Amino acid sequence: MIARYLSSCATRALAGLRRFRQREDGTATIEFAIVIPAFLFLLMNTVELGLITIQQSMLERALDQTVRDLRLGTGAAQQHNEIRDAVCQRSPFIRNCETSLRLEMVQVDPFAWTPINPEPDCINRIEDVQPVRAFINGDSNDLMFIRACLSFKPAFPHWGLADDMDTDVDGRIRLYATSAFVQEPR
Repeated sequence: MIARYLSSCATRALAGLRRFRQREDGTATIEFAIVIPAFLFLLMNTVELGLITIQQSMLERALDQTVRDLRLGTGAAQQHNEIRDAVCQRSPFIRNCETSLRLEMVQVDPFAWTPINPEPDCINRIEDVQPVRAFINGDSNDLMFIRACLSFKPAFPHWGLADDMDTDVDGRIRLYATSAFVQEPR
């Protein structure tokens, strides 16, 4: 009796599976459910990469234009905040530029080369406000190295590209731009 009951249950289950396998009314939904996460992943990574690329390009162009003004200007030596404000004014796409950009400028001797610190000086939102680490105005004909570090929150912090990038403890991505120039005679 039990064997016949189990046999009929198995037969009904197999028949139900055959009917389910032959039906075609849910195939588009299944394909959509499988494919949409991959498309969303690609879309969000594309948007994130575009935003990072725009900010990097803006930072590099703004720093180059500001350095050109520094190189050609023969007036008083500008300080960190003045140069930072000039860079920020030339990069309107970067949000909160004044609070997320930090500059570092050091004098370099081309005849007695000493390596520049490879770790850029960036803003860390977790720590208290830090003084400018290295910002030295050069004299006439001095070779100057300037580096800008921009830290910002990614648009999609836990999706793919931003999750795999080098971030600080606050989850901010850091972008760098560097330039060098010779201080014009005064």
